[in-house]
Amino acid sequence: MATSAKRREERLEIRLPAAAREILQRAALSRHKSIGAFLLDSGLTAAAEVLADRLEFRLNAKRYDAFLAALDVPSKPKPRLAKLLKTPSAPE
Repeated sequence: MATSAKRREERLEIRLPAAAREILQRAALSRHKSIGAFLLDSGLTAAAEVLADRLEFRLNAKRYDAFLAALDVPSKPKPRLAKLLKTPSAPE
């Protein structure tokens, strides 16, 4: 992700152990970046990966139709689940 050309308006500060800073510094140097640029690029890449599973998923037409059909199936009663939800988890 190319972020260095964009104007940065927000500031984020973190406290970390010296050993963590040393590892980040070595990794940033290996990519010819500052620690800040390395953290920003790496953090945005990691965030995009984490959020991708929550934002969208792609299906071909056959799987999409199967997905819609599964959503339309009425749920079945689950007596054990109903019993569990009615049972107090801790004494009052």
